[in-house]
Amino acid sequence: MMKLSNINIKKESFLQGDSVVWMILLALCMISIVEVYSASSRMTYASARYWGPVVEHTSYIIIGLFITWVIHKMPCTSFKFLSVFGLLVAFILLFAVLFMGRINNAARWIRIAGITIQPSEFAKLTLVGTVATLLATMRDKATGGASKQAFKWVAGLTAVICLLIVGENFSTAGIIFMVIFMMTWIAQAPKKWLWSIIIGIVMTGSIGYCTLKYVPDKAATAISELPLLHRFETWSKRVKSGNELPADPKEYNIHDNIQVTHARIAVATCNVIGKGPGQSVQRDFLPHAVSDFIYAIIIEEGGIECGILVMFMYLLLLYRAMRIAERCKNRFPAYLVMGLSLMLVVQAMVNMAVSVGAMPVTGQPLPLVSKGGTSTFITCAYIGMILSVSYTAKQIEPTEPEKETT
Repeated sequence: MMKLSNINIKKESFLQGDSVVWMILLALCMISIVEVYSASSRMTYASARYWGPVVEHTSYIIIGLFITWVIHKMPCTSFKFLSVFGLLVAFILLFAVLFMGRINNAARWIRIAGITIQPSEFAKLTLVGTVATLLATMRDKATGGASKQAFKWVAGLTAVICLLIVGENFSTAGIIFMVIFMMTWIAQAPKKWLWSIIIGIVMTGSIGYCTLKYVPDKAATAISELPLLHRFETWSKRVKSGNELPADPKEYNIHDNIQVTHARIAVATCNVIGKGPGQSVQRDFLPHAVSDFIYAIIIEEGGIECGILVMFMYLLLLYRAMRIAERCKNRFPAYLVMGLSLMLVVQAMVNMAVSVGAMPVTGQPLPLVSKGGTSTFITCAYIGMILSVSYTAKQIEPTEPEKETT
């Protein structure tokens, strides 16, 4: 049979594009439904609807899969115009959300026609598409890489998007910056400019970390009263608390940070092989068990091996995206598929690191697994675009050894 790197669903099939990506999508969706059903005990108790949360989430998954199917049928060239137009809409939504309702002391959601939307998720998708367009079309003839003009446009757009998001969602702004930076590096933007950004970020990050770490609590409270810095006190507390543990376990305050505490308990009590589906104990204590900390519930119920399997699927998705990008004749689909896959995988790694206590709490959902409408729909759009590129982009012909069957 054909090698894994060349397996694609046939043209006449109902599903087109890379079959491995389809399998990863469906596998993560199934895991999501099972784990959301298991982890939603607090929600079912609060709403008095036993099937309510999982039925709602399953409907999101079904709509998301339909979005994937529709988008994967579109030619990848259409994403250029849609991304640029969508970025303009994202700018408007990001401005609007700053002046509208808050959830958990952060203005991240906006209601339009009764539908709750998270503009930052839409901004991530459209920015990646726009950046891929700029990097692919504005080239330096001398070096063959992205031109200085492209770099300036990418830096400007990214800076504006991140500034609109950072006050309400620091981790999302950080992920966006990291992914766009990696895209510009892949596109061979001027290295001296890239290195200057790295040096600037290291210096700024060091100063910011020290400020958050050592600022007096009263000063942090006062700074939090300033516009766009109302979450400064929250950031400071997270940096100060870090992952430090007292020498004597009896001195650990289990009520100081409920989310981190019970996520750690969930991981520590999995007994390697897990407690079994639906047998989680910590789901009853974790406030965000179905979203930010669902990976901890996966480990508690499925064991370390299940946690590794989920991580492997995201890494496999990145590998498949790299293979698809290598096959693309044109730069735009290659940059697009790499940007989309990096955005998904980096976010997934951050979520998993937070769940096991390797990072401070950030509030990032696990793509395709955590419960959420906007996140699920946008993530499925990512996958649809990756599948579209794998099927509709002009491909480099494989070498003769790769055409051989075994």
